[in-house]
Amino acid sequence: MLQADGEFIPQLLGEGKEPRVMLDYSGTLLHGLRQMGLDDVFHSLRRITCEPAYWRAVEWLGNAWGHAVAPSTPVQDFRLHVKAWQHHFAAIFGLEALGRVRGFSPAEMALSNHPDVAYEFVKTLRECGYRWVLVQEHSVEQPDGRGPERRHLPHRLICRNSEGQTAVILAVIKTQGSDTKLVAQMQPYYEAKGLSRWDLGGKSMPPLVTQIADGENGGVMMNEFPPKYMDVVRESSGSGTPLMNVTEYLENLFAMGIRDEDLPSLQPVFQKRIWDRFEPGRGPDRLARVIEELRKEDSRFHVEGGSWTNNISWVRGYDALLGPMERLSSLFFEKVLKPGVPTREHRYRNALFHLMASQTSCYRYWGQGVWVDYGVEVCRRANEILLHDF
Repeated sequence: MLQADGEFIPQLLGEGKEPRVMLDYSGTLLHGLRQMGLDDVFHSLRRITCEPAYWRAVEWLGNAWGHAVAPSTPVQDFRLHVKAWQHHFAAIFGLEALGRVRGFSPAEMALSNHPDVAYEFVKTLRECGYRWVLVQEHSVEQPDGRGPERRHLPHRLICRNSEGQTAVILAVIKTQGSDTKLVAQMQPYYEAKGLSRWDLGGKSMPPLVTQIADGENGGVMMNEFPPKYMDVVRESSGSGTPLMNVTEYLENLFAMGIRDEDLPSLQPVFQKRIWDRFEPGRGPDRLARVIEELRKEDSRFHVEGGSWTNNISWVRGYDALLGPMERLSSLFFEKVLKPGVPTREHRYRNALFHLMASQTSCYRYWGQGVWVDYGVEVCRRANEILLHDF
């Protein structure tokens, strides 16, 4: 799929069709491809990323460098991931290409619902220049606590913290759960064909069906997606149900006169239950007590965040890894961030590389066993670097 990303688009545009694709590559993936010597992949990707003829068809999404899940990654480290990905991307494709990256795709669609962590997540994205973020439908709720009703319209994701501060970003809802097979069969296109326009702010708005799938997960994407994608691009081009990338879609809405404040609001899941008892501004200690009260009253309540599936926690059962990760994060702060070690120094970059590598989702996704052991070992090596070089 990596090579195909750079081949499908030129072929389809050459046929006079209107393909669209959004690319989501973590920093670790880009780094690994380079380490493997796959220069042909970068040549193809650079062509569709940097040549103006392909800009309307290809949209890159920002990511965390180490594919770190936001709910259980220390907030200062998550910011390092976001900025490191931007630096890495710019080094490959240039600053102009980075300037066109407006949306963010969280690793595993993981969105924190702890008010302070969610606020820092959105604040980081906005301060790093992102305009919108993908969210999974069951990781968010309306202010009244119900799930989103108009899932195919953009929303405003509003995150408040315990100090009463607010951060807002546009949110595009990714529907369905683990939907590799659905995307491989281009189900979103056929779903979109059956939807009607909605009225919002006195304007008639077309819905946008948004899904995402891992390109490497199984033969279904490798074998079924390529021909189906080609067929759908050819069928949809020039039709009443065109393919659109998200930033392109948003630009069209705002050109119609839609404003941010016309869009419906969302917040991370379970937060209504918090706000019913907690007044923003009363501080983190009071928030912690309210969260503990809610946990005791209902075992289903949690602030571990949500992701592409609601039956995986990125926190429970991972003490063997989260403990070393948190200690490593604290050591990195004390040895590197607090004294202000220059980022240009090799020792800074070496320590940062190991810190970010230790926080990738893979070390937790597969449960207990060898992958957790890998994560612990990376933490050990990072600790040695920090204790020896600083």
